[in-house]
Amino acid sequence: MGKPYIKGGTPIGSESLCKTCCYAHIMTGCRESERITMCNEVNPNIVVPFLIYECTSYYDKNRPSWQQMQKLAIRVATGPLKPVGFKVGTGSHEAAEPHSPIEDSDDDD
Repeated sequence: MGKPYIKGGTPIGSESLCKTCCYAHIMTGCRESERITMCNEVNPNIVVPFLIYECTSYYDKNRPSWQQMQKLAIRVATGPLKPVGFKVGTGSHEAAEPHSPIEDSDDDD
């Protein structure tokens, strides 16, 4: 049986969101303990003293910008429109003559 998901529970892993955020300025020294993270999104900028699990201002720096997506986009031209409807069979394009009840009453004489 797998582990159940508990909303707001203890996070698994120790990767900080700041590592992939475009608003973070991360300075790392030779040791793991020598790391300073500054958040440029808040005003005034703050030094983040701990690893961030969830952030409302997070913006992934690996996500392409709007201009990059436009460069990568494939232009699709629309073709000519086809007629809509069903084909009944041969001769379906010919219009049928309407039947009029007045003409039938003249035949009785």
